[in-house]
Amino acid sequence: MKLEFLSFDFDKFASEMQNLKNKKHFDFLVTIVGEDFGEEGLGCVYILENTESHERCSVKMLARTKVCGDGMASNGTGDMDGQAMAYIPSVVNIWKGADLLEREVYDFFGIVFLGHPDMRRLFLRNDFKGHPFLKNWKGTDTYSLDDDVEPDHGLEFYIDKNGDLQSKQNRLFTTDDYVINIGPQHPSTHGVLRLQTVLNGEVVKRIYPHLGYIHRGIEKMWESMTYPQTLALTDRLNYLCAMQQRHALVGVIEEAMEVELTDRIHYIRTIMDELQRLDSHLLFTSCCAQDLGALTAFLYGMRDREHVLNVMEETTGGRLIQNYYRIGGLQDDIDPNFVKNVKDLCKYLRPMIKEYMDVFGDNVITHNRLENVGPMSLEDCINYGVTGPAGRASGWQNDVRKNHPYDMYDKVQFEQVTYDTCDSMGRYLVHINEMYQSLDIIEQLIDNIPEGDFYVKQKPIIKVPEGQWYFSVEGAAGEFGVYLDSKGDKSPYRMKMRPMGLSLVGALDPMLRGQKIADLVTTGAAIDIVIPDIDR
Repeated sequence: MKLEFLSFDFDKFASEMQNLKNKKHFDFLVTIVGEDFGEEGLGCVYILENTESHERCSVKMLARTKVCGDGMASNGTGDMDGQAMAYIPSVVNIWKGADLLEREVYDFFGIVFLGHPDMRRLFLRNDFKGHPFLKNWKGTDTYSLDDDVEPDHGLEFYIDKNGDLQSKQNRLFTTDDYVINIGPQHPSTHGVLRLQTVLNGEVVKRIYPHLGYIHRGIEKMWESMTYPQTLALTDRLNYLCAMQQRHALVGVIEEAMEVELTDRIHYIRTIMDELQRLDSHLLFTSCCAQDLGALTAFLYGMRDREHVLNVMEETTGGRLIQNYYRIGGLQDDIDPNFVKNVKDLCKYLRPMIKEYMDVFGDNVITHNRLENVGPMSLEDCINYGVTGPAGRASGWQNDVRKNHPYDMYDKVQFEQVTYDTCDSMGRYLVHINEMYQSLDIIEQLIDNIPEGDFYVKQKPIIKVPEGQWYFSVEGAAGEFGVYLDSKGDKSPYRMKMRPMGLSLVGALDPMLRGQKIADLVTTGAAIDIVIPDIDR
């Protein structure tokens, strides 16, 4: 969608954002985009959704700058005294999902958020110099191999009664807290995710996620790439959603350039997206079983996933990294045997899905391990931005394919699978039933792929018109979106992803408070996180 920003007076920003939520029901904070606007200064773009009408709006707020502290210890800790800090009022008390989003903006841009209780870096080391997404930031070739010294407190910034910017420390732990690290080892944390966990016996009191172990600076790299060069990096995020993530990237560029695609491209992209969803969901059901110790169910799912990858590989040449979509269409036409093989796959998979339930899903041990584990209500899922199957297990109808249809999704019949169990069992069942829906979508399209071009030729040098756009798709684990700010050049001025997993990780703490430590692994498996998608 083309973004038309709402603008508010800085001093009224917090109250106006509260009004958007309370009076206009913009209760879902889709994402926060930090940006260096050049001469305008630093600021943020907020994208919001009304979950009743699915209307979306965007708000732009420029940061103010003050020198932090006046040297008086009584006014704060003095941690940032003498530094010029850009600041914006926090919205974390309005939308809980803003917690990690604001920390990300601080990490990359140095903007602090007034009232946020834990202003620490999110992805980069604590000894990292500067904020790398600033346009005037200069990188160095040096990198420390020393242990990263982690603070035992978060900073909270505020404006004191004299109008000065101050900070104070909020302790993360008490002297009596028993703290252990869950992760970063594979597979129980699904990659290099570290959860600093405060325990009372076997009961979880608090979780602090530590991210960035495989942060590659993809959004920063994009700023120096041409638009076709940016495409290769999306397949290396959530590699189980390679098609869908590249779909979002080419989608926002094509929308900005007003590229008219052929029906053949729309059909093939929709089929490929659903094959990718089957690939991801099969791995989810397999690994969910493996995390709970059920090896047989893991082998069954991995066996059938090979059949899905065989079908995709014939056309794309890849099994994990697909590299199939490009700006204006597809890299190549479908394989001559694609239609037959897809139909054979659909016929084969339907009875196999029931087999997963027979072997694992309906097992009494599975029910005991998943039911009432990692609970989160509908209201909290919206507040924390828990999209995808994890949110739909609490009754939130958040499917982007239904609410903001793209390609052929408004032309096919399929159900949006929801449950009201609000727990890990519901999340597992949503994944199981969504595989049936993916098969239904594919079967409606596969015999009706129209003739036509698989690629609409573009200019050798692609330049996107000036403006800001946001385009999102329904990935296998939630909404994946791309924000694009173009200045009319051959490279994006700013391109920001809305990862599927960041909001899921941010919701782990409220999900797991009061749960047993064994339930932590279960809940992590059920929300379906893939770390490269989070770290980028």
